[in-house]
Order: sequence, then structure tokens, then C-alpha cells
Amino acid sequence: MLPLLCTVGDVFGEDRARGGETLAEHPGQIRGDQRSDTKSGIKSGTQSGEQARKRAADHIRSDGATSHRRFDDVEHWRKIFDDPARDRWQMPDRIVAALSLKPGMTVADVGAGTGYFLSRLSKAVGDGGTVLAVEVEPNLVEHMRDRAEAQELGNVVPVLGSSDNPRLPRAAVDVVLFVDAYHHVDERRAYLPILKRSLRPDGRVAIIEWKAGSQPVGPKEEDHKLARETVIAEMTGAGFTLIPTEDFLPHQYLVIFE
Repeated sequence: MLPLLCTVGDVFGEDRARGGETLAEHPGQIRGDQRSDTKSGIKSGTQSGEQARKRAADHIRSDGATSHRRFDDVEHWRKIFDDPARDRWQMPDRIVAALSLKPGMTVADVGAGTGYFLSRLSKAVGDGGTVLAVEVEPNLVEHMRDRAEAQELGNVVPVLGSSDNPRLPRAAVDVVLFVDAYHHVDERRAYLPILKRSLRPDGRVAIIEWKAGSQPVGPKEEDHKLARETVIAEMTGAGFTLIPTEDFLPHQYLVIFE
């Protein structure tokens, strides 16, 4: 069984841990919101297509987070992120299937929140695989450790990331998953090369973000959202290639890159 809190060297070997950073003990600056408010019943504002295009262009220029908030109140966010009603529209099983995970793989859930996806990711990669559950809020990391222990998810390793670095081991990750988290990363152009070096040669990055326009769930502020075109522009600008992916989510879009 993997330790739930450990160093890069403990999990992947000292040759991948150069730089002396640790997964669970790095102080990690608490940055902005790693997740958006997914409480059902919140309606988004309306915005014209021209405004949406302008907003996308602004984000391409700024590459800044669209929202900032604290996540130290775990109980508050647990009620939102783990709301049983979320399964109906989040479609977590279809998302995990779209990642094409195989036993023995390493998957990183960056901005994992309270660990909503952990059990499904854990099952997909099996006992021989590893799930790196990354958060910058120490209270959430502790909560995910307790959740993994309670659910006997021995392949889950909670990771305390930094605002400018997910603290993933080099060349060791098969799939990185962002669910409603990518738009909370500041200075993404600087962040993406750091993320890219954590991937294996055939590694992939999957990003799920909110669709524009009024939605029955998700953030009500339209400028909280990040346009699909912006995500694609930033990722391709960092050297990633967009993979054709089915659009099956009702209120979010899914894009996958290699």
C-alpha cells in the first residue's frame, strides 16, 4: 500500500525527485479558487456571443484566474462538491471512461477538491496504478487523506501543490485531469510547461470547464467561465495537440490534449 502522504522519491524513485520538493509537506501558497460553485439551482447570467468572444480574447491576453476564493471550510465545500445530485449532470463514469485509463497508470486530479472523482479513478488504474490528488488548500489535502483511508483507496496519494506548480513528479504521469479547476490557475502560460514536464511521452491532459450562457448549475457570473477557445489556444500554444472528443456533458465542455 502506498503511503497517503509522501515525497516524490517515495512514490517514483529519487531520480524523479530532484530539487528536494515533497508532495505532501511543501508549504504551498493558498491561491485562488480551485473549484467553482456547483450547487444546483444557481443560474448563470446571459451574455451575447460577441461578449463571449471578447471575454475569450481578454483571457488569452491575460491568462489569469477568472475567480478567487478560499477553500479552508471543508464541510461547506463537501456539501457542494459531493452533493448526490451532482452525479446526474457531472456524469463521472462517462468522464473516467473518456480518459481511457488502464490498470497500472498514474493519473493526477489537479484541483481535486474534496475527492469527488477519487474512488472512480482509483478503480480505473487498479492496485498497480496511482492517483495523485492535488490541492493547494491543506485542509482539503487532509480531508482527501481521511477519505482515502476510510474508503480503503490504497493507491491514492494526496498532494499539497503550490499556486504556480502542481508538484507532480517528472515524466511519470499518464493523464492529468482538471475538473472546473483550470480557470482558477493564474499565469497559465508559465504553469503549463511545468505541467507538461510531468507527463510521460504519450501523456494526456483532460480539461472540463463550464459552458457559456445560462446553466442550471455552476457559477452565475459569466466572467467566471473560461471559453473553450481560450483553453484550446493556451494548450496548443504550450505545445499540446487537441484530440477529438465527444461532447456529452450538458453544462460543461470536455477537451483532451496530448
